[in-house]
Amino acid sequence: MNPQSPLPQLSVRREADDTQTVDRIPARTLVEALAKIYEFVLVTDSSGSVLWRSDGLVELCGGERFRVGCEVKTLLPFLPGFTRPEQAFELRSRLRRDGFLTNAVIEFSNEDGESIPVEVNVVPVSDPSEERPFYVVIARPVEFEKPVVELAHPSRRESLESILDDAPDAMLVVDERGFVVYANAAVERLLGHSGSQIVDRPVAALLNDAADLERLVSSIGVEREVEEWELTLTRRDGRAARIAASARTRRLDDGTFAGTVLCMRDVTERHCAAVELSRKNAELEHCVHALAHDLRSPLVALLGFSRLLRQDYGVLLDDTGTHFVDRIEQAGRTMEDLIHDLLELSRIGQPGERKALVNPASVLHQLQAELKPRLDAAGIELELPHDPPLVFCDRIRLYQVFSNLIGNAIDHMGACQQPRIAVSIVEHGEECHVSVSDSGRGIDSKHHEQVFEAFQSLGPSSDGRTGSGIGLAIVKKIAETHGGRVWLDSRSGYGTTFHVTFLRHK
Repeated sequence: MNPQSPLPQLSVRREADDTQTVDRIPARTLVEALAKIYEFVLVTDSSGSVLWRSDGLVELCGGERFRVGCEVKTLLPFLPGFTRPEQAFELRSRLRRDGFLTNAVIEFSNEDGESIPVEVNVVPVSDPSEERPFYVVIARPVEFEKPVVELAHPSRRESLESILDDAPDAMLVVDERGFVVYANAAVERLLGHSGSQIVDRPVAALLNDAADLERLVSSIGVEREVEEWELTLTRRDGRAARIAASARTRRLDDGTFAGTVLCMRDVTERHCAAVELSRKNAELEHCVHALAHDLRSPLVALLGFSRLLRQDYGVLLDDTGTHFVDRIEQAGRTMEDLIHDLLELSRIGQPGERKALVNPASVLHQLQAELKPRLDAAGIELELPHDPPLVFCDRIRLYQVFSNLIGNAIDHMGACQQPRIAVSIVEHGEECHVSVSDSGRGIDSKHHEQVFEAFQSLGPSSDGRTGSGIGLAIVKKIAETHGGRVWLDSRSGYGTTFHVTFLRHK
């Protein structure tokens, strides 16, 4: 296969003295990926104007044919060297009817007058940045030498194909030129197309979405196993199917390229369930925001009038009346904290968070200064790590994790001889492990799971205050949205250690 040159600066010549520069083509990175696999490629816009052509196509058809800026639908029937112009009208009718072309054969004559039958595949590609689809044309001469693809020694090939045919997942084998050379029986169950309808077609013809197509084409010929990704395919009956795909390139014992094995399975139900769950979560978050807004107005009035009652009529109240006002204000502040924490819980993982490598030392020292009055009042020693590793996290969310865990340890320290809180941050493989330990009263094992659920409080704090019961739920959700997890080690009377992990990203 001839290597393709980089995409040139594109220009469309309108007149002899007027050249319009085309700054970009749709899904440029996709076209670059296609050009690395397919030798004969043409890209047009939705109206049929040529945007780019590969070097191989220039050599095959001649330098003046399909030049950038020309209209394919206008020139094709009358193009010099097109030996059967009536074919163009038939192909255009098929393209207009089906929206694509598969294995269509047309004939050209080269500069020596020899007739060249060329197989053409036309794939419409949609891209979010474009209002209308553009078209990728993948061609090859009919007499093009097709490589023999062997996934095993010839004596074992029949047995291997029998195994692949019985596999529950759909499997395709793609040659180094990007054409399908084998499809097992599960392909028809998945796509509705038989193996014979897919074999000898470019694998790019299976997809229409620019991002999905780029990912698929980029996996061809890659030496390592490509991590599983999801894409959307259109079945023969027109229904869309969500597919989990993975690819791995195989070589024979002598190092010869054997083919890229593409494995696909239907995850439509799982995808639909995830979409539905996301929709319900969005509805729940909207409900939380609306509820918080509706509760704030009467809460502001309640706290405002209780404050006026104390200021204007405090001298008229006896001890019982003053106690009642204190209880009203305390309940109002608890409700205020609850509304704030509910809103924070609903915002975690929303767009706008900026994940980056954060120095946890700066976050911890800021928090230590803010908590100093509470630490001093309780006589608690806070031990922070020296030169901790960076944590990949949104800085505000990392602050919330430490604030909730350390604040929780202060609140529930209880009576002990040497009250102490220690923070540790270490790296383990692909994770960054954060732990916050205290020497407090501990947590009974039967409560270890439920403490991370919303509205599950550990009980009154050392000063008698009752929290919102959402702090640890916030910690759990932050960890999960950053690819980590939470758990605790504790037993009554022997302190508690909370653990939080974050995925490492370099």
